[in-house]
Amino acid sequence: MKALNVEAADYAIVTMEDEIRVDGLCRDLLMSFYEELQGEGGDPEIATELARSADYFVRDFLVGYKQWHLFDESRSPVRPFAGNWYIVNTMDPTSAELARHLAGIRAFYLYLFQNGLISDSFWKQIDLECGDHPYYEERIRSFWDITGDGYYEWVRLCPLNRR
Repeated sequence: MKALNVEAADYAIVTMEDEIRVDGLCRDLLMSFYEELQGEGGDPEIATELARSADYFVRDFLVGYKQWHLFDESRSPVRPFAGNWYIVNTMDPTSAELARHLAGIRAFYLYLFQNGLISDSFWKQIDLECGDHPYYEERIRSFWDITGDGYYEWVRLCPLNRR
């Protein structure tokens, strides 16, 4: 494992320029993650799938949509992503596709943990939430069952702004 030169403070997003800069930093970090996966000698297709899912989560959701700091441990971004944003922003959300995304997110946060970039307690929270497939399956099922004003209750049960 090569040493990472990461300063968590550099990942703060306040302005549009920050978002563009942080997107680039995340892209570089994700590329390092991808190279690490490839260097482990596993299946290149699996490495690509894991990295692609982590990239989707980090750059599209965390940075692009939420503008949250990658290393902010005050909240886990997994539930808002998997239990709400992915479902609402995917034409045909499926448990299988979401499981692939969660595997990539889990692998990426494990990489951050192994490189000393997140705490043990935060890693454990991420790991737990990435593994809660029955919860996300129910969220997808209940999304398709929404009628009338039920959307607001559905969102309330797993809000995007969860702290």
